[in-house]
Amino acid sequence: MTSRRHSDTARHPGILLGEELEARGMSQRELARRMSRPYQVVNDILRGRKAITPETALSLEGVLEGISADFWLKLQMEHDLILARERRRVAAVPA
Repeated sequence: MTSRRHSDTARHPGILLGEELEARGMSQRELARRMSRPYQVVNDILRGRKAITPETALSLEGVLEGISADFWLKLQMEHDLILARERRRVAAVPA
């Protein structure tokens, strides 16, 4: 499994998922097939266009041995929280 860096940058979990797929030599299409999900859903997650839902996290856990659903959901939550803090910070700046 690839390592994760902590920062205040909103790094979408799809980036880490892409790195994990590369490390395992698995294509997006193969992941989608093993998850019984459309390729476009997997591609959208990897591009940061879709969030990792609890259902998706469970599917990832079933396919990517050694990485729990909790891990993927925590990454998504951290990403969402960073974005929410950024939106709040920007909204608080007087015009």
